[in-house]
Amino acid sequence: MRRFLLLNLVLWLSAVAAGAATLDTIAQRGSVRIGFIADEAPFSSSKPGADPKGYAIDLCGKIADAIEGQVPQLKREYIEKTLANGFDAVKNGDVDLLCGAVTVNLKRREIVDFSQPIFLTGATALLRKDSPNYLQTLFLEKPTIRAVSDHVASTRIIGVRASTTTGTTLRDALATQVSKTKLADFPTHEDGLAALESHKIDAYIADQVLLTSLAKRARDPSALEIGDRLFTHEPYAIAMRRDDSDFRLLADRTLTAFYLSEEFLPMLENYFGSEAAPMLHTQIIMEHVPD
Repeated sequence: MRRFLLLNLVLWLSAVAAGAATLDTIAQRGSVRIGFIADEAPFSSSKPGADPKGYAIDLCGKIADAIEGQVPQLKREYIEKTLANGFDAVKNGDVDLLCGAVTVNLKRREIVDFSQPIFLTGATALLRKDSPNYLQTLFLEKPTIRAVSDHVASTRIIGVRASTTTGTTLRDALATQVSKTKLADFPTHEDGLAALESHKIDAYIADQVLLTSLAKRARDPSALEIGDRLFTHEPYAIAMRRDDSDFRLLADRTLTAFYLSEEFLPMLENYFGSEAAPMLHTQIIMEHVPD
């Protein structure tokens, strides 16, 4: 009987801890746990021995500042996660915020909740300039039809990063039609870029804003081109635990206040360039939640 009562006590305490509000848990711990995806520049990236950096990291930092207003001397713990395990980490309370190029969809909302949007983009392709003509036509508004040289035969393989919404969309589309095109998963965007440059794949598919950053890190950026046709809608947001409306309200209020501040446009210019920043600023302001 005593053992049975102790077991019930442990289960009850576990349930109370799981049901505790996120802010209460952070206050008891004295730190906010910021999960991040490392291979998603300019949204989140990291180097050994240094804190992660990026647009999404900075926005999560603004939310941490707001939390610190309620939890003095708040510490910030950065915990690297992947798209494969990041959402479960939020659900289980291992991280309080998941920051990166994180797309919102209904399936993910079964596991976690999300802030208001932090960015809007869509998926397209990174191509070599000698990629097959059918890909040029598919992804470029004004394709230049080029002859593919004999030593660069079409592999009919398209690359995508594993565990992404883009990969799921492509796999579903290919399953409904007879196609010789195969889909190859890569653990990181850098691996996909390397496969494209070495002609192991014909195209690498990801969100356009990520491909723009990725192409700059290529061995020869001038040999590549980025698609200007988008075939998905990808709203990015910060993931957090479900069923905690107070914590989400704090996050959304923080983001709204920052979006309307004079600091927001310079941040966009810093990460996305002065030419793209005004349009991005307008898009995000149009989608923000008013106070």
